[in-house]
Amino acid sequence: MNTPLHDWKTTCINSGKNIKVEGLNSKSDFRAVKVKECVAVPKSKKLLQFTLDDGTGTDRTILSGIYAYYEPEELVGKTLIAITNLPPRKMMGIDSCGMLLSAVNNLKDSEDEELHLLMVDNHIPAGAKLY
Repeated sequence: MNTPLHDWKTTCINSGKNIKVEGLNSKSDFRAVKVKECVAVPKSKKLLQFTLDDGTGTDRTILSGIYAYYEPEELVGKTLIAITNLPPRKMMGIDSCGMLLSAVNNLKDSEDEELHLLMVDNHIPAGAKLY
């Protein structure tokens, strides 16, 4: 069934819980972001805190519940895709200003899932808009 983009709804993994994002549509601002720093959030088993270059000249902080899938140091220097025009959401006392995009699939012959952050070529500059 072909559904127009403006009618789509999605779910994202954030802080280990499924959060329904209403109205994720063509108004979403998808940008390339460069990981400047990534650390585990104290007192959290799931959250990583990203300090990102989004091309604006001001660092952006995004928290993501993906610690089970990545070690923080392996993500520094990577170019990821983020939705940058979502309202801030406070998690563990920290404002998360956006959402990193990832793909999730079930492992073959298992009920376990694997998650992959969407990473793009490092030649793409921070702040580049995706259409």
